[in-house]
Amino acid sequence: MTALGPRPGPRTERLALPGVLSPGQVLRTVEGIAAVQHPDGAIPWFRGHHLDPWDHTEAAMALDAAGEHERAAAAYRWLARHQNPDGSWYAAYPDTPDGVAATEPTDRGRESNFCAYVAVGAWHHYLSTGDDAFLDRIWPTVFAAVEFVLGLQQSGGQIGWRRRADDTVDSDALLTGSSSVYQALRCALAIAEHREEPQPDWELAAGLLGHAIRHHPERFLDKRRYSMDWYYPVLGGALTGAAAKERIEGDWDRFVVPGYGVRCVSPNPWVTGGESCELALALWAMGESDRAVDILRWIQPRLRAEDGMYWTGYVFEDDAVWPEERTTWTAGSLLLAVAALGGDEATTAVFGGEGLPRGLDSDCCG
Repeated sequence: MTALGPRPGPRTERLALPGVLSPGQVLRTVEGIAAVQHPDGAIPWFRGHHLDPWDHTEAAMALDAAGEHERAAAAYRWLARHQNPDGSWYAAYPDTPDGVAATEPTDRGRESNFCAYVAVGAWHHYLSTGDDAFLDRIWPTVFAAVEFVLGLQQSGGQIGWRRRADDTVDSDALLTGSSSVYQALRCALAIAEHREEPQPDWELAAGLLGHAIRHHPERFLDKRRYSMDWYYPVLGGALTGAAAKERIEGDWDRFVVPGYGVRCVSPNPWVTGGESCELALALWAMGESDRAVDILRWIQPRLRAEDGMYWTGYVFEDDAVWPEERTTWTAGSLLLAVAALGGDEATTAVFGGEGLPRGLDSDCCG
């Protein structure tokens, strides 16, 4: 990984979005994420906080979208080095204040959606770089991760949340997590197809999972208060077209606060950057780019910090930033949203989903 920081270039220009981010602001945000990354590739939430594999991957994808391919590759090398023998990663690894990434986990649970997301990142990195050697190296990591996750799939297609620290299975399924896993399975299948190594079991698993998300809400824990459960079936690609439109319109007024952003939890007066940017990505995937740009524009005055990073959230009734933390994954989700809106091919491929396999169609089944 080069010791030089990010520099202005075509990628920075392409991520600029009128009314949202200038090229200089894009560069500041990329620099902010890069400043948090350790020399070994680890990307914690912020220096001194923990690292989790999902948010680490989200930040790596943002670096790729900005053209920082070696930094992103270092992040995937970190994942490959720290993968457990069963294909999983732990839910949290500490980061020490002196700037040295620690590897002894602070949470030994192994969450299914955290582990699956490497497939999304790996395919995004390949599409960003065309690096077949990288895909060869990361394939065993992706394969083992998918096999671990599918070991948690339930008979109804939904994905159990996690393996606990004592190795027992928490079979309860989260709609948000399962929707993220659905996207990851499709990216994993795309990698398998590219390598000409078909995985029919994965195709069946993806089909069953997509069917559960679309038609069986009773198979998931009731988390309807959380905006992620509202938009993630769209963001993950399980709901498209009229079904996606119906879902988003149905709870728009409950979660979207015009001029501010997206609530994390209804009816709390708290909008969050990550949820706002993810909804913008979902809106873009639905073909509603104008509304997506509105959401991204709303969060800039209150959530963008002077260093180019983004505060996690804002309590609008108190006119207060809360919590007082600027996270790499919030900045990463913002960069991925503007990348999709700007037509970045790798980002549009993994979030638009038109070229991703859907698995075996199980909508004919109960």
